[in-house]
Amino acid sequence: MPSGSPLPAWLTRVGVFDLETTGVDVESDRVVTAYVGVLDAGGRQVAARSWLADPGVPIPEGATAVHGITTMHARSQGRPAHEVVAEVTAALRSLFDQGVPVVAYNASYDFSLLACEAIRHGVEPLTDPAPVIDPLVIDKAFDRYRRGRRTLEVVAAHYAVPLESAHEASADAIAAGRVAQALARQFSLPESPAQLHTHQIGWARSQAASLTEYFVSIGRLDPDDALDGSWPVRSPSPHTDSSLSD
Repeated sequence: MPSGSPLPAWLTRVGVFDLETTGVDVESDRVVTAYVGVLDAGGRQVAARSWLADPGVPIPEGATAVHGITTMHARSQGRPAHEVVAEVTAALRSLFDQGVPVVAYNASYDFSLLACEAIRHGVEPLTDPAPVIDPLVIDKAFDRYRRGRRTLEVVAAHYAVPLESAHEASADAIAAGRVAQALARQFSLPESPAQLHTHQIGWARSQAASLTEYFVSIGRLDPDDALDGSWPVRSPSPHTDSSLSD
């Protein structure tokens, strides 16, 4: 699909989702801020909701340096984590129930962490959300050999998508949605979001296997280890249950 061509009909109304968290471990880290919105065909925000949670644990300085939320601010201004997790999960479930695809950059991180948080707080998790659109997976699949990093900031710049206030949940989510639309204008994506979702499951698995092979070759991973290529939700460990609540 040449650049500038019309979007597929199923990308003219798309959900967008992003979390900012206490860290990068999907099983042990917690939600700090969240955003769920809807974009129109022009990438304009037509519906949105943001959340600030008190995660119930201290926010490490490294995480604060990324998203700007301190422990003191989250405790004084944030809502109880179980309420935020329940509402974010419900908002996403509502979009999926309406058949609206949801874009999340590096979706297996955000959806996996949200699912683990849901289990922790006794909320029914989104164990098989669909259809999900992950611009990171799609970009790697269609432009596999492009050199350089694949952070949202870098990929957004590559597709001429503005991204201000990076690592702020709403800014990241909206930029990811616009990158997904840019990808659809440049490449021939599958004909439906369900087909794209299925393709991404395989692409993510292959990409994880390829990265595992590379990391083993440079000594970054033990030959017996492997990156988890499950997408869009990684299976939680058996100990990730409500007993982990603080």
